[in-house]
Amino acid sequence: MTTPNKTPPGADPKQLERTGTVREIGSQAVWSLSSCKPGFGVDQLRDDNLETYWQSDGSQPHLVNIQFRRKTTVKTLCIYADYKSDESYTPSKISVRVGNNFHNLQEIRLSMRKAVAQKGQENEKAVERKQEKRWIRVYNSSKGQQLELVEPSGWIHVPLTDTHKKPIRTFMIQIAVLANHQNGRDTHMRQIKVYTPVEESSIGKFPRCTTIDFMMYRSIRAQRKRDVATVVGDATFYK
Repeated sequence: MTTPNKTPPGADPKQLERTGTVREIGSQAVWSLSSCKPGFGVDQLRDDNLETYWQSDGSQPHLVNIQFRRKTTVKTLCIYADYKSDESYTPSKISVRVGNNFHNLQEIRLSMRKAVAQKGQENEKAVERKQEKRWIRVYNSSKGQQLELVEPSGWIHVPLTDTHKKPIRTFMIQIAVLANHQNGRDTHMRQIKVYTPVEESSIGKFPRCTTIDFMMYRSIRAQRKRDVATVVGDATFYK
């Protein structure tokens, strides 16, 4: 089974969808922004077009708020950034927060595979992630963890899991852009996608029975049910 942690660097998240293990649920949420330039808002962030983008128009931090109507299981957050095109507008440090509402959001703690802590730092220990061509470093903060993006150019896959490595359940996700490359003021973010795991039903785990013998017995059973049916008024009862 394919998981976000095994996704090739910068891979299109539609490859995840084709595995049948996840489903994009961004359309089920209400999206809002802390600010935007006219014509560069939520619609551009969700239009599946990598040539368009959200552009903030205010002071930092720049916020993307994703609110679900019910508590929702979320497994992966995918963000598309393009330093080659956006330069100083490209986010360099972001924080991903989850919670029930704006008043109790908490930074997620990321479980990064094959990450190695760097020595010689006191307050914040940098952990370099070996995915996305070393675009990402994770910093432990007092409230959780923050992502440093190093000239990213492609899709960034952020796993949203709890301490037991299970997908989180939340009403709200907030992405906060804390800084941009080259000390840029406003930010560009080209696409954001949110994925939930697809649960396999217990019935789906059994192979389909298509042998001649099985089909024959299925027909006999169906005929017997019709023979023993008792009709009372508009209702039909089976013995």
